[in-house]
Amino acid sequence: MASPRLETYCCPNRDAATQLVMNFQPEVFCGVCIGSASLSLLLTILQLLPKKGQSPRKMPKASSSSTILLLISICDILGGLGMIFRSSVWLGFPDFIANISVVNRTDVWPSTFCVGSAMWIQLLYSAGFWWLFCYAVDSYLVVRRSAGLSTIVLYHMMTWGLAVLLCVEGIALLYYPSLSSCENGLEHAIPHYITTYAPLLLVLVANPILFRRTVSAVASLLKGRQGIYTENERRLGTEIQMRFFKIMLVFVICWSSNIINETLLFYLEMQPDINEMPLKNIRSAALITWIIMGVLNPMQGFLFTLAFYGWTGWRVDMKWRKREIPWESMSSSTVGDNAYPSPVNYQSNIHDSKKISTTDSQQTDEAISMLSEGNTSSDERLTRSSPIYQGW
Repeated sequence: MASPRLETYCCPNRDAATQLVMNFQPEVFCGVCIGSASLSLLLTILQLLPKKGQSPRKMPKASSSSTILLLISICDILGGLGMIFRSSVWLGFPDFIANISVVNRTDVWPSTFCVGSAMWIQLLYSAGFWWLFCYAVDSYLVVRRSAGLSTIVLYHMMTWGLAVLLCVEGIALLYYPSLSSCENGLEHAIPHYITTYAPLLLVLVANPILFRRTVSAVASLLKGRQGIYTENERRLGTEIQMRFFKIMLVFVICWSSNIINETLLFYLEMQPDINEMPLKNIRSAALITWIIMGVLNPMQGFLFTLAFYGWTGWRVDMKWRKREIPWESMSSSTVGDNAYPSPVNYQSNIHDSKKISTTDSQQTDEAISMLSEGNTSSDERLTRSSPIYQGW
């Protein structure tokens, strides 16, 4: 699981709340993390592999949105691998991990492993949060026809730059001036928690707003394509809205336990003695949400693939073959038809007006199919309702 408590545990003088959750059934907790991360890792890879008897996804062109979805899955896979490695070391070498609590020691490897593994997990999941925010931004820009493959470079710079900057800054402030003196006051811990949860809270607040505006823009785009709003367009708009809802639902399910757990632990930290009887229920709730985090955080990767693409099946196709891209043949035929201009001026004007209308419709279809990528039924309805399919 991904929690700033992983970094604070590396401090020998860690706070009592961190000590409470990290020492609660560590073998069971690490086993839960390994099981959940391994299952999510296998199912995520299974979802992304090509399947036998499945036609390639119908995309008018390679889009930045589809690239972002793949990068989100890659971040989840790498973050899950970090969880598996960290938990395996904790289970396999308990004496090695016990040296983290020793203040005066000469062996720096336990602390190095503790800090390095925690930073790896935090960095990958923070990058995933930033990519999810970029997906919401890109979805809105796509329907506004202001995005494309060129914007993916800006997304890379923003995502990896902010993820690395916040992670390094939070760790540096937490461990300043050394591991032995971190967690001596809230001035060390609070900046670290802010840099950890800032991208998570950004997705929770900003993405629903951007998704809502995108759905409204899609409805306007569908109405303006042919001047009418048929049942096909209404159903397609509903499916795009449902896809955004599934993405946010998965995110809330996987990370709401982190916010609840952190709130409870901060409340316990404010108490003079967290072992008092009146705080028993709060301690129990903190421990329960701690175990829930170990289950749900790693499962985000697989659940996101379900929200992105639906269940793709079990039959994996390991044969590599070149797939025909439908829009290539469409473009070549269009060039062939327009290779020679019409000798009559008014016929040329009519042809140009139809060409402009067809181009606008193509751009609309491309924008909408980018948002419904992975949904075969949506792509088929979009093709049937497009002017190109109808013979314009």
